[in-house]
Amino acid sequence: MEDNDSWLARDKLYHFLFCFSLTLFFSTFVARTPYPFLRRHSIRVGSLLSLLAGAAKEFADELGFFHSAGASAKDAVANFIGVVVASLLLSLVRYLARSDNEAGRIKELNMV
Repeated sequence: MEDNDSWLARDKLYHFLFCFSLTLFFSTFVARTPYPFLRRHSIRVGSLLSLLAGAAKEFADELGFFHSAGASAKDAVANFIGVVVASLLLSLVRYLARSDNEAGRIKELNMV
């Protein structure tokens, strides 16, 4: 089973994109809740939910629910990398948005 599990297989791209997309979706969804604690930790919550979805998919693969060769450590790594890349992207966007807001406040204070 592991001999046919190439790191560069299309399947790994699908796993990466699946967890990348879920992380973006869940984080954005959680960031729009009325609960400040969840909004503050939206990237962490989105990442955790995405990792859980990826693990559930691997578990279902192993049990034979999908037409696949079963669970794969390489699939799990692709899932993890998708989550990490999405989390870094979301953190960068949040940092840049915060920097823009702070720059705007400084300009407003200088004008007064």
